[in-house]
Amino acid sequence: MYTYVNGEIIKNEDVRISPYDHGFLYGIGVFETFRTYNGRPFLLDEHLIRLNESLTELNIDLQLNRSNVEKILSMLFDANGWENAYIRLNVSAGDGEIGLQTTPYRNPNMIVFQKPLTGTESLAEKKGEWLTLRRNSPEGRYRLKSHHYLNNMFGKREVGNDPKVEGIFLTENGYIAEGVVSNIFWTQQNTLYTPARETGILAGVTRRFVMKIAREAGMNVEEGLYHPEDVYAADEAFVTNSIQEIVPLSALGNTTFPGAEGAAVNALFIRYREAVRL
Repeated sequence: MYTYVNGEIIKNEDVRISPYDHGFLYGIGVFETFRTYNGRPFLLDEHLIRLNESLTELNIDLQLNRSNVEKILSMLFDANGWENAYIRLNVSAGDGEIGLQTTPYRNPNMIVFQKPLTGTESLAEKKGEWLTLRRNSPEGRYRLKSHHYLNNMFGKREVGNDPKVEGIFLTENGYIAEGVVSNIFWTQQNTLYTPARETGILAGVTRRFVMKIAREAGMNVEEGLYHPEDVYAADEAFVTNSIQEIVPLSALGNTTFPGAEGAAVNALFIRYREAVRL
């Protein structure tokens, strides 16, 4: 299997980074994860907008466009042969002196990882659990999809390794935030609810897309500050991310939901899969 590293395709076991990379020393780096379907990257432009904004925020001197990334994906396809794949596009600050740097990083390292995925036309359920660990506040103006992942890791440790369970964070003020690796939604009648970005959550690309298709389906969409009891009366609940797509929850804490049988989540999933096939 092969990985892209700074313009080259390299065997996975041969990939190396310098110990002086400030992504390693200080966690200065960002990444995007997305899927390719039949060789086509889904929502690539949206992912690149977020990535480029994050690179600017971190003072990393790199901006990527669709053409850049499509060439990389073509190189990976030629090497690995996977049309349906998980992609992680990772940019770290690059080498520097030991010590915090305030000047721009002019020579970042870019690594693009790939692994095969099998497509599915059916919904896979999870169970949600409220975490006792609170969601940390963003380090800067807003949350980046950065190398700083300790809060997520500790949340995952709390909930355990079962892939069918997703831990859900609350903020320090007790508001619903997001999952360990997901954004959260719930429905009541014809309204879709999700925590506002002001809670410090990651502005998920799939989150935004699901809000868009919900509006197209005639649903009202509301973002706000919500407590766990606001979900107790919900009709359905689900989580989203770019790899797992839309995942209905059969329960959240002691509250049960229809899970994969829910009408709203099925309607949204159908629209999502239609967009993937375009």
